[in-house]
Amino acid sequence: MSESPVIGITTYRQEASWGSWRQVEADLLPSDYARSIERAGGIPVLLPPIADPDAAAAVLARLDGVLVAGGADVNPARYGQDPDPSAGRWYDDRDAWELALLAEAERIRLPLLGICRGMQLMAVAAGGSLVQHLPDVVGHDRHAGSPTSYGSAEVQVDGEGRIADLVAPALTVPVHHHQSVADHPGYRAVAHDADGVLQAMEQDGDRFAVGVQWHPETDDDPALFDGLVAAAREHRQNRGHG
Repeated sequence: MSESPVIGITTYRQEASWGSWRQVEADLLPSDYARSIERAGGIPVLLPPIADPDAAAAVLARLDGVLVAGGADVNPARYGQDPDPSAGRWYDDRDAWELALLAEAERIRLPLLGICRGMQLMAVAAGGSLVQHLPDVVGHDRHAGSPTSYGSAEVQVDGEGRIADLVAPALTVPVHHHQSVADHPGYRAVAHDADGVLQAMEQDGDRFAVGVQWHPETDDDPALFDGLVAAAREHRQNRGHG
């Protein structure tokens, strides 16, 4: 295990209840994320929001890769828009922390996977924007699933690239989102669903920087986590030889 790459995973910070505790502020995340990293051969480490953005450099210097997980909406002010009436709650502390992590990960070329909100924040960090309420565009709310279950989407992977090397050219994926990426400077669109919604994007070049709108951690296809952990292992080895 000493040679296994260490992958940081961002978390929620919000009220939760468990055991005899009720509505306690907690740092938490569905365990599917960490289990997926572990199954792929990595060591997961949770990264709760830290108020000091300068901490991102200290944190990522100790990691081999980072996964920006799903969660709440991004504050629309982050991409220059007023909130749509349908916008959900956002958490400015998490937005700020994850944007700091994304900036530092870009600077040091750290392998990166963004899932759902994570992909959306990758686009925002690059100067892009979001569709604030997808049903207004596609005419239905099936992407959002239900409060306790995922919807599904039929996805077509376009062309060549990292995602095309990792997943099938056509696949059915679990989804749970009411927003989507509109603009994504610096990233290439590589997968769309039947409604034309962007479902995956990636950077060109030698860095693993991939975002997917769906939730692979809830599915039985480990390929994206395998790809992240493999890239993190290579990054770790190259750093050790640098």
